[in-house]
Amino acid sequence: MTTLTPILSAHWDRPDSYTLDGYRATGGYQALRTALAMEPDAIVDAVKQSGLRGRGGAGFPTGMKWGFLPPDNPNPRYLVVNADESEPGTCKDIPLLLANPHVLVEGIAIASYAIRSNQAFVYVRGEVVHVIRRLRRAVAEAYDAGLLGKDVLGSGFDLDVVVHAGAGAYICGEETALLDSLEGYRGQPRLKPPFPAVAGLYASPTVVNNVESIASVPSIVANGAEWFTSMGTEKSAGFGFFSLSGHVTEPGQYEAPLGITLRELLDMAGGVRSGHQLKFWTPGGSSTPIFTDEHLDTPLDFESVGAAGSMLGTRALQIFDETTCVVRAVGRWIAFYAHESCGKCTPCREGNFWMVQVLDRLENGQGTEEDLDKLLDICDNLLGRSFCALGDGATSPVTSSIKYFRQEYIDHVEKGGCPFDHSRATLWGDRPTSTTTERGGNQ
Repeated sequence: MTTLTPILSAHWDRPDSYTLDGYRATGGYQALRTALAMEPDAIVDAVKQSGLRGRGGAGFPTGMKWGFLPPDNPNPRYLVVNADESEPGTCKDIPLLLANPHVLVEGIAIASYAIRSNQAFVYVRGEVVHVIRRLRRAVAEAYDAGLLGKDVLGSGFDLDVVVHAGAGAYICGEETALLDSLEGYRGQPRLKPPFPAVAGLYASPTVVNNVESIASVPSIVANGAEWFTSMGTEKSAGFGFFSLSGHVTEPGQYEAPLGITLRELLDMAGGVRSGHQLKFWTPGGSSTPIFTDEHLDTPLDFESVGAAGSMLGTRALQIFDETTCVVRAVGRWIAFYAHESCGKCTPCREGNFWMVQVLDRLENGQGTEEDLDKLLDICDNLLGRSFCALGDGATSPVTSSIKYFRQEYIDHVEKGGCPFDHSRATLWGDRPTSTTTERGGNQ
């Protein structure tokens, strides 16, 4: 398998790809017309049959999530699109919104009709102002063309869409924290149950989906479930973005069937940068356990990556060559999680803070071999004991790096500091060590 499947990215090279005219010129909004002629339940069934799984990281079946909405609840139903893309290494939704925002707008209209919702929200990462402006312009164009608002395309279906800019909090990528933020509260995860499908936004039935998940719906409606299942694997159907970054010759978005391998993607991306070799990589962003070159042929689907000891996540493939210090890289990631912890639960708030201190000691040659056991002990007290997945995700790079590179940690202890020449790792920015990190992050 060496062929890409440009579907969402098929027309990114058009200078007008982000406009309504440009999107319509390539068949845009025809799927919406098809959907409005169908029964809502038939659309839900089609998405179920397609095997589309959430593209935001968890991989939960999208059609099944839609089907969880209680039929007898008298409250309004809401669709919320999670565009709060803030995970280190994850960079697929923002370029999609920048290059082709109308595919999301069309997906929102179809999904809202399918779940019988008349109000949708898009929660966008607040720092990407240019993307917010472009998405709001696309929504305005859709309103003017009768694709949103009252009586969409004469179908009798009404739909309002609100583009909401977040305030730069990573925690709001967690669906219940996102809902609290939308309601005007401080973004912190809620205890579950109840789940959003029962009591979500404004205590009403709510579906929360990732940008890429919703953007994939129009192609399923247009081409059918069998077309979608013809790509990918039996349990991980379809296509998706694989975001290559770091020490790779040609970084960028590679839209390919699930089940492709990193070796195949690297072949298409020109390999690791000239004169260097792969040391470790992330299959799904910084919150997934790292892999090494022994995993180059692991199929990048949910089941295979899980069986190999990691998670597919958002398919954010960060590539690191032999010039990279594992201890330094992991320390930067954990400093991020410590800073972004909302502070609601003790394991995450305290655990990440103390891991930063231990990792800084190790990097500076002031630690001991016993500090590795201390890190694993902190991770054991974090994993499965926090309100949301931020705490779980923070343990992943620590435990996996100790598993694969324990000797490198010990070298920092025995040699009194980092043995790497960081001036050689030219593709990555850096910052001073985080010994002065404010305790507890943004409490």
